[in-house]
Amino acid sequence: DLRRISEENLSVSMTDKKKLRDGEFSELDAEQIVKCRDRIDRIDEELVRLLNERAGCALEIGQIKHSSGVEVYQPTREQEVIDHIHAVSRGPISRMGLTRLFKQIIDETRRMEDDKKSSGMDKE
Repeated sequence: DLRRISEENLSVSMTDKKKLRDGEFSELDAEQIVKCRDRIDRIDEELVRLLNERAGCALEIGQIKHSSGVEVYQPTREQEVIDHIHAVSRGPISRMGLTRLFKQIIDETRRMEDDKKSSGMDKE
C-alpha cells in the first residue's frame, strides 16, 4: 500500500502543487517528481564538489605554468578536453550542449586564474 501524499508534505513547486490539485497528475506521479528532484539535488551537490576539485587542479596547473614562464592558455588543450568529453559521453546531452557547458567551465577557471594573478595571490 503506497503512502498517501498530501499537498502539504510535498516539496514541489507552486505550479506542481496546482497541477496535483487540479488532477493533472496523480499522487504517484507527484511522489516520483519529489524522488527525482531529491536525486537531482544529490547529483548537484556532487557536481559542485567535483567542479571545485577540477578548478583546484586547473589552478594548480596554471600556477606551475606561470612559475615556469609557460603560456597558461593553450587552445589545443581546451580542444583535447572537448574531444575527451565527447568521447566519453553516452547522452542524453548533445555534443553541442556538452561543448557549451565545458567551455563555460573552462572560461570560469580561466577567470579565476586571472583574478588570482591580478590580486597577487599567485605570488609565493
